[in-house]
Amino acid sequence: MPGYSGFVRSLLARAGARIGDRIRIERNDGRSFEGILMPRYAIHERPIIVIKLDNGYNIGVRVDENTRVEVIKPRETILREAAAGAPAAIPLLEEEPPPGPKPRVYILGTGGTIASKVEYETGAVKPAFSAAEILQAVPEVGFVADIDAGVLMNTLSENMKPEYWEKIVDAVADKIRKGYDGVIVAHGTDTMAYTGAALAFALRNLPVPVVLVGAQRSSDRPSSDAAFNLIAATLVAAKSEAAEVLVVMHGETGDTYALAHRATKVRKMHTSRRDAFQSINARPVAKIYPFERRIELLQEPLRRRGSKEDLVVENGFERKVALIKYYPGMDSEIIDFLVDRGYRGIVLEGTGLGHVGEWLVDPIRRGVELGTYFVMTSQTLFGRVNMNVYTTGRRLLQAGVIPGGDMLPETAFVKLSWILARTQERSEVISLLQRNIAGEYTHRITIDLYPRWPH
Repeated sequence: MPGYSGFVRSLLARAGARIGDRIRIERNDGRSFEGILMPRYAIHERPIIVIKLDNGYNIGVRVDENTRVEVIKPRETILREAAAGAPAAIPLLEEEPPPGPKPRVYILGTGGTIASKVEYETGAVKPAFSAAEILQAVPEVGFVADIDAGVLMNTLSENMKPEYWEKIVDAVADKIRKGYDGVIVAHGTDTMAYTGAALAFALRNLPVPVVLVGAQRSSDRPSSDAAFNLIAATLVAAKSEAAEVLVVMHGETGDTYALAHRATKVRKMHTSRRDAFQSINARPVAKIYPFERRIELLQEPLRRRGSKEDLVVENGFERKVALIKYYPGMDSEIIDFLVDRGYRGIVLEGTGLGHVGEWLVDPIRRGVELGTYFVMTSQTLFGRVNMNVYTTGRRLLQAGVIPGGDMLPETAFVKLSWILARTQERSEVISLLQRNIAGEYTHRITIDLYPRWPH
């Protein structure tokens, strides 16, 4: 009975209820609730039973000694009905972990919440990062892999810096060299795509999956996505053949499947939805069904698992790189300021096919002549820049702006930062920018890669 203790566990035991059963909870205030009994992921003693409603959402029902719990349909019946075609999304937990060796996975904490303890003296939600705490909070991961865990840093996502990327790169490389079959990086969601791109460029010839995972809703909430995402991430890290950097998050608002996105092609597209992350100009790499422990590849990965001796670390990021979103009437002094302050690279989020106001062409040309690299991306996100169509685009090309294809602006920013830490030779910079190093370019964008979200 994962996550349940005290009288709540006794209440469920008296009813003969197990995880995956359909139950009815009748409270003494006359209210009743019906749904699938779910594991409880937060580590605390609150008298709450978590059930999955028919609409796919999880809710927590507060109970007491007078609450009545009744099993409406055992999980075996639900599974038989599901096999016959009836919809079902329930956890398939064995009573004991399967025998035999399991893959070894390391969970590296950087500030994103994997699981939580609620400290009632302060009301704070404390991240739980020891292996014992994780297995107590999310016991399902122990059925998939042998887990080790540790905290590298405790940094809010918005406070990430290139020097922190470098620390994460080194820590991940260390765990791979120590023989782990996969590494999970727990990270805040707001800048997860930047860190993912940094890992993708700095870790060359990856022999195992490196998975970034986070949560849109904190672990002390019954609707939290933290545990579901962590189980999915563990499956990918332990069992997927895709040896690349991936972001694994909810694929839809319920608890049916998660998606593994290529780190250089993913963006957070909503402030709070569980399925906020979406692949841009690309298909997700895989679809993960955590409760079935099943991974469905949706496209060929960049690399498949290989020898850990193949790993090459090319760490380091240039700090003097900026990302600027163009807006109507943007003053040229912004460009001049950055150039005069010694910025070596500027990524522009231009309009449409890759444009900025024509009055910026000359300041950009001056910057190029002084050694600053300019890369053009598009605010539209979907599609690619084409600077040969209109006059302004052609003038920008003549001024020395480098087109960024269909790269996401944040990916281009990270890539330019990574390149400029390696070379100052213009021909080499341009060559590396235009080379598909970590799946950042999609050479052909078909109609099915355009957004269907929100669902």
